[in-house]
Amino acid sequence: MKKRSNIGILRLPVDTFLRHIPDSASVSHTTLNSFVRVRGARENNLQNVDVDLPRDAIVAFTGVSGSGKSSLAFGTIFAEAQRRFFESVAPYARRLIQQGHTPRVDEITGLPPAVALQQRRGTPSSRSSVGTVTTLSNSLRMLYSRTGLYPDGAPRLESDSFSPNTAMGACPTCQGLGTAHTVTEASLVLDPSLSISEGAITAWPGAWQGKNLRDILSVLGYDVDTAWNQLSRTDRDWILFTEEQPVVEIMPVRERPRPYKGKFWSAKSYVMHTLADSKSASVRKRVLKYVKSGPCLICAGSGLRSEALAVTFNGHTIADLNALPLTELRHAFDYLGVANTASDTITSDLTRRLDVLLDLGLGYLSLGRATPTLSPGEMQRLRIATQLRAGLFGVIYVLDEPSAGLHPADAEPLLAVLEELKSSGNSVFVVEHNMDVVRRADWVIDVGPLAGEHGGKVLYSGPTAGLADVPASITREFLFANERPIPATRALRDPIGWLGLTGITRHNLRGIDAEFPLGVLTAVTGVSGSGKSTLVSQVLAEAVGLHLHPDEDPIAGTASTGSATGEKDDQSEPKPVEITTVKAITGAEPINRLVRVDQKPIGRTPRSNLATYTGLFDAVRTTFAAIPEARSRKFSPSRFSFNVPGGRCETCLGEGFVAVGLLFLPGSYSPCPDCGGSRYNPETLEVTYRNKNIAEVLELTVDAAVVFLADVPSALRSLETLSEVGLGYLRLGQPATELSGGEAQRIKLATELQRARRGHTLYVLDEPTTGLHPADVLLLLTQLNRLVDAGNTVIVVEHDMDVVSAADWVIDIGPAGGDKGGHIVAAGTPHTVAVHPASRTAPYLARCVST
Repeated sequence: MKKRSNIGILRLPVDTFLRHIPDSASVSHTTLNSFVRVRGARENNLQNVDVDLPRDAIVAFTGVSGSGKSSLAFGTIFAEAQRRFFESVAPYARRLIQQGHTPRVDEITGLPPAVALQQRRGTPSSRSSVGTVTTLSNSLRMLYSRTGLYPDGAPRLESDSFSPNTAMGACPTCQGLGTAHTVTEASLVLDPSLSISEGAITAWPGAWQGKNLRDILSVLGYDVDTAWNQLSRTDRDWILFTEEQPVVEIMPVRERPRPYKGKFWSAKSYVMHTLADSKSASVRKRVLKYVKSGPCLICAGSGLRSEALAVTFNGHTIADLNALPLTELRHAFDYLGVANTASDTITSDLTRRLDVLLDLGLGYLSLGRATPTLSPGEMQRLRIATQLRAGLFGVIYVLDEPSAGLHPADAEPLLAVLEELKSSGNSVFVVEHNMDVVRRADWVIDVGPLAGEHGGKVLYSGPTAGLADVPASITREFLFANERPIPATRALRDPIGWLGLTGITRHNLRGIDAEFPLGVLTAVTGVSGSGKSTLVSQVLAEAVGLHLHPDEDPIAGTASTGSATGEKDDQSEPKPVEITTVKAITGAEPINRLVRVDQKPIGRTPRSNLATYTGLFDAVRTTFAAIPEARSRKFSPSRFSFNVPGGRCETCLGEGFVAVGLLFLPGSYSPCPDCGGSRYNPETLEVTYRNKNIAEVLELTVDAAVVFLADVPSALRSLETLSEVGLGYLRLGQPATELSGGEAQRIKLATELQRARRGHTLYVLDEPTTGLHPADVLLLLTQLNRLVDAGNTVIVVEHDMDVVSAADWVIDIGPAGGDKGGHIVAAGTPHTVAVHPASRTAPYLARCVST
């Protein structure tokens, strides 16, 4: 990428906007004098920004990753609109609302109310579903409560009785989750030829606890020395499944034995008790091996009580309709006979709202689909659909990459919805990297020129076409065809082997076979919901994980768990049951390691940050501990950690801030009065390295730290890799909670790149370009090719055609989403797939391949 000089800021006043707005742009002439005017914005890296944004228009915020566009759109404009709204709420009520911050800005005028639709990358509850997010479940429950056909003599149920998330409606066996954990003789006793003394009951604990249970059985009169399969069925069932817990006196075999009372636990009772009450993750993981999870047999996986499942509407139970794809659900309402005015009103509302979801390309989802299984892009489109039906007028919708997770074929319906929001009298502000979306905007705000402290300036504010006249803009190079850089051409690499999976069944994949070349870069693409993430991120990763670790969790040891990611996710709820079948896996012998690089957060609390995750903080703390002043004070490396007692500030416990509770006003946070937000106590901060204390080092950006820590090789390797993947603008101590999913994924990738291990690793990445400017995509491609050139295999699920066209091999899944997908439509080189007549990816890929 060429470096630009003579950075300038180009802003167009309102009268200039009137002259330059394209004839095709659908901005009402009566609203052109209505602008949001921002003056003196200094949030994050914004450098005292002044900018005017038109209302009643689609405004795109662009710029490289970390340039400051989100700080302007969300951190300034939306945050100020939210603050003003909260000021209108009664002080007591404000205490009950989670409030944002007060943005650092001199003045914002012409600002209407705002609604933010951001990419939520946390882990939603498994009780949340498509129906609850869109509130369509509320209408469906009302339909069954008011107009359903009840069995003779059955009382009419309230709408809450049709929800698995209420006490009135939840199945008492599975508590509304639809998933039940059970144990069987086969799961508790792995080798029935052994006797109880020889350890036949594998699920029982080992060491003294296991011996204690065996001794109790002997006292109770059970034969512990005969092979398990020779015992009577009655004895076996009691030992494994009884709820009785007899207490007997045990006389241990040792010198001076003292009797003690021992309580018996059946194998089932022990396993279930451990899962429910054990605080040890390793112990829970051990007993999970003896549990079989599946749909609850009582409610057939619906999570509902039998009373609710007995009510029908035109022959369908509510569980039936919850399981239908939205496309089929919409058609079902077309043919439902209208029984009365109530059902007519409710079904009419349901069909109107379903139409919006279908227009957004979400017809393959069902109301019962759990939100943890949805991508961030799918979640955002669900929220967009909900807002579209809200009928709001005169508000600003601030959207965070609405095209994220969308195949190019799915972007067109999204653009139509954004236009509908605008035509309804609203303003649409989108933070966007997809150049197809930016081209369709009425107005562009380009922020840059680079990231972090080298960004934060508005390079251009005006109609989209005018950005072509701003040489300082990196976005310009990708927005206009004659400027667009393309990945460097290279010869396609030859596979060193093939990894084959046969008989794959999961979700909409039904008995398919798939082959992945080894030693090359493979892109798996397809429309949203086609099954590509299911194939790669779930089935392939689990199958290879099981091949590498046959005695462990199928995905243990991958980059989404274990040492490569820092903290492990604590799953407090059972996961939705996913039935997967893979008949055979072949060609996996060359793979000795599996790494999944996903967009899950690198930590759940502000205590986890860039430096701690990558391990470079260990090198920094060791360097500080080696300073003569630190050695004279006997400071160890742990002294320079803010997570443990010793060096941290004990007032804020290393948090850097304290909560301030007010009696009649909302609580707030303020910098710690003792450490001023540094997190450390004064004695620790007295030790300096090159005139900076440990807190000041954590405030450095990655690029600045490359220079500052140049003589610390173990830290420098991590820093240089982070800079190479385009993260030079992040601060070393930037909390994990402030990082986007795309940033988290690149941090994981950088962590892998810095490892000394080379070759024979399978890397699986799910949409690694999410949140990346096209310029950063080129950087990412360079790093992915580095991994392949080192002898590894890289497989990416991707919608970005620049990445797909630069791959050695392409697998296209489709042809559509949901039940109409799940097939491999085309596989081959990018040129081969680009001309395939049945591929919906082909027309978009052809544009890149032909260039």
